[in-house]
Amino acid sequence: MRITVAKTAGFCMGVRRAVDMVLDAANSSGEPIFTYGPLIHNPQVLEMLETKGIFRMDTIPEKGGGIVLIRAHGVPPEDEAALEKAGFTVINATCPRVVRVQVIINKYAQKGYATIIIGDKNHPEVMGLLGYARGKGHTVTAMDQLKALPRFENAVVVAQTTQNTAFYDEIKAWCAQNRPHYRLFDTICGSTERRQQEVRQLAAAHDAVIVVGGRQSGNTKRLAQVAAQSHARTNQIEDVSEIDFTALAGTRSIAITAGASTPNWIITDTCARVARHLNHQRPVAGFVSKIQEILLKTNLLLAMGAGSLTYACSVIQKLPHTLVNAAIAMLYVLSMQVLNNIFAIKSDTYNRPDRAVFYKEHRIALAALALCSGGAGLYLALTTGVVSFFILLVMSLLGLAYNLKIIPQGGGKNRIRRIKDIPGSKTILITMAWGIVTSILPAVDTSSSPAWMTAAFFYSAGLVFSRTAFFDIMAIQGDRIAGRETLPIILGEKKSFFLIQYTLVGVMALLAGAWLAGMSFSIAFLLVLVPGLMLLLIKSFEKEKQMSGLQVEFLIESSFFLTGVLVAFF
Repeated sequence: MRITVAKTAGFCMGVRRAVDMVLDAANSSGEPIFTYGPLIHNPQVLEMLETKGIFRMDTIPEKGGGIVLIRAHGVPPEDEAALEKAGFTVINATCPRVVRVQVIINKYAQKGYATIIIGDKNHPEVMGLLGYARGKGHTVTAMDQLKALPRFENAVVVAQTTQNTAFYDEIKAWCAQNRPHYRLFDTICGSTERRQQEVRQLAAAHDAVIVVGGRQSGNTKRLAQVAAQSHARTNQIEDVSEIDFTALAGTRSIAITAGASTPNWIITDTCARVARHLNHQRPVAGFVSKIQEILLKTNLLLAMGAGSLTYACSVIQKLPHTLVNAAIAMLYVLSMQVLNNIFAIKSDTYNRPDRAVFYKEHRIALAALALCSGGAGLYLALTTGVVSFFILLVMSLLGLAYNLKIIPQGGGKNRIRRIKDIPGSKTILITMAWGIVTSILPAVDTSSSPAWMTAAFFYSAGLVFSRTAFFDIMAIQGDRIAGRETLPIILGEKKSFFLIQYTLVGVMALLAGAWLAGMSFSIAFLLVLVPGLMLLLIKSFEKEKQMSGLQVEFLIESSFFLTGVLVAFF
């Protein structure tokens, strides 16, 4: 069974911008926050906003206070003016693509042109666009309606930004033949065109297509129409519980796409549940998938990777390859990662819903696992020396304090009460902790060369930084909702990808330098394979994004385990 996720699935630029704006306002302001109408057409997102105290306002009161965000679809200009007059601070979150259409209509309406909008007259975007037409706006949803309109002396023709591209092509062809004096503009969003083109390709290459999105979302409906026109079995759903698995029986390949207002966590949940259901039909594949899922959710794979990476760092430093240091790293990473996942249930609800449910259901058992593994790691560290024990104890206490509110709530605007609240702290601290436990602890009670210890530290830290920052990019929506300022939120997704890629290239350059300094060519060559493979995987995901999050996570986490396996034979 092949499951492909459309690389264009999920938030478009305009929706992401609107959601980011409202979340940033909620995370930084103490004023009441509203959206004028639904911010976007997705019930799960609207429900999430309500949990953060952001409510929908459908009518404009005579007087009010607080912040009001204009929804991504835009509103008539008189509504925005009325909100300001009522006393609200207005933040305009209208999609820039929609703003462009508003500007076009306004410009030509001032010259007396009639406006013809190819779109649903009841859609919020179209209702907002009509407000700029100065009473000379007309909506068209079918060719017959266009033909029935008077022959205007001057008219401008635009499309709703989420309109079906094939239908608008028909409109343009008819106008060129019958109304050549009309001014036509290509106003369908580029994201919409790419989504529709991709879903045509996916529908042709797969037995079935699942389209995820709100029932009120126009672009989601059109994606389903495009898929159905390609004669693929099409299932449009708002929630994963609506999937008709009976209709999917016998399919060998399924494509999953989503509307522009569908958040990542809904897409992730859909992929996971579809894969889980289909694997039930294949006992061997289902068993393998279940083991994979357990290893990831419990962080056992990551912990084994930490032990393996410690072994590789010992090889770099030419230290005795004892298993005790690998065991210390395994137990420490398992303890800290499980505890962090317990504290991160809120953000995981919007990143990895299945993992959030797992940690809610098994919170006590997992907390016991974390404390026992942490204690066992400290005991083993004590057997290697007092200095190692003291270093690991300090690291463990800092790890425990990471999520605790150390600074009491004050009357000022300072929101930093925990180490966790320091912007970008997660990625940096995890990188430092792994670097110390995998490369410095094994060298504390030996006569390791400072130069080789430094090389081992930066090798480990570079891999861990790249892995953590990459997963932070994947979790950017949930972290914003939870109010966590991770490195990708500070830098932006694009800059974060660049930083990760440069880091991995730097790690490979480090190994080249280590070889020139005397490291065995075989060891250097084998170790350079891991950052190279991570770089290829991350760049592939950045461009294509057609693998499920579970597949990507398993491959990245396995790369740490690969480091020790590769050098174990030399």
